[in-house]
Amino acid sequence: MGACGKEFFPKRWKRAKLIPIVKPGKEGSEELTKFAPINLLNIEGKIMEMMLISRINYWAYSTNFLNDNEYGLTPQMSTIDAAIAVKRIVEEALNAGEIVILVSLDIRTAFDSAWWPNIIKSLQDCRCPKNLNYLIKSYLNQRSAILSTNSIKMDRGISRVCPQGSCCGPGLWNIQYNLLSNLNFGKQTKAIAFADDLILVTRGKTVVEAENYTNIELTKITAWARDCKIEFNDDKSTAMLVSRRKRNERKEINVFLNYKLLK
Repeated sequence: MGACGKEFFPKRWKRAKLIPIVKPGKEGSEELTKFAPINLLNIEGKIMEMMLISRINYWAYSTNFLNDNEYGLTPQMSTIDAAIAVKRIVEEALNAGEIVILVSLDIRTAFDSAWWPNIIKSLQDCRCPKNLNYLIKSYLNQRSAILSTNSIKMDRGISRVCPQGSCCGPGLWNIQYNLLSNLNFGKQTKAIAFADDLILVTRGKTVVEAENYTNIELTKITAWARDCKIEFNDDKSTAMLVSRRKRNERKEINVFLNYKLLK
């Protein structure tokens, strides 16, 4: 407890030793993004993290805070569950003689882009217990990371990121990403999320109608990303048309993310 009776996370537990690990298949790349920054953290701090995120997850699941369409980093859920959910929606639309557009969205440096004020505000807006709010604020405040090599040593303060290697990281990411799942999508659209991935499934009676609906939803998602300081990777995001119709219709779709045509 702090002097004012508020919970706090000791500062010495918030210092991470950063170990850059080369991602599989990226060994020959010269891009900085080939490294995954793994954080080595204080053991006592990680024990405290486990207790903290366990309490937050208990609150989130017992109050139905998290959207049912988030399948990643969720107990007893897997990629198979997410794939089945997408398959069910697509089959329902095709059986009704409709067109479906699938959009797969990829977040650039996902866990590294978690914006702490957004996480804290999400918990406050949803009436997370005050003691957990105080502890999360303390946990995220004044964090630092140390990177050592043979010739240099850098010690920097950090103000965003769900630390890879931490116990709280996955749970805190879900809290932020939950806002995307809860966007006011139209009735013809479903968003299926898995960790930092998102599949947007949009139905329409014609290709043009499905296109228009999809672009409207992507405008909402783009605005959300801008507000949350998150960027989507245009090069890794894709769009696909699904149809059983035998009549002649155009196969190309014009779906845009950040004013760029998705392929």
